[in-house]
Amino acid sequence: MLKNYLIVFFVSMVPVVELRGAIPIGLSLGLPVLPTYIICVLGNMLPVPFIYLFARRFLIWGYHKPVIGPVCKFFIVKGEKGGRKLEEKAGKGLTAALLLFVGIPLPGTGAWTGTLAASILDMKFKDVLIACMGGVLLAGIIMGLASMGVLGAASGLFAVG
Repeated sequence: MLKNYLIVFFVSMVPVVELRGAIPIGLSLGLPVLPTYIICVLGNMLPVPFIYLFARRFLIWGYHKPVIGPVCKFFIVKGEKGGRKLEEKAGKGLTAALLLFVGIPLPGTGAWTGTLAASILDMKFKDVLIACMGGVLLAGIIMGLASMGVLGAASGLFAVG
């Protein structure tokens, strides 16, 4: 059982997959819902401070390096573009917008992407942590309900035809 919890913990730390993939995996392994949720939230949040503190510095450092330069440039440009678009739409509600960006489980969103965009926007560390934690909690609830079939059953109530 400890092995399954470790699998879920480490999967929730992986970029792109994050908690969105770890919760369904944990539930398919037969783990209880609440412990799986808690382990996934912890695993998803663990990289956030490191991403905020070091990702931007690494990308700037690697920007002109021959091998990693194109990749670093891609992430800087993508992060700045996404961050500016988010900032433009959100205005003063940037923290709430970041929370929703992280919390809505769609491709290209999540704690990794949100934290990178926030670091490029020079958001305050405290605001980033609050927004990411709220977003990860929201995404976890959505994925937990979806994995248990609750959202599918609820959508059947509103089906036409």
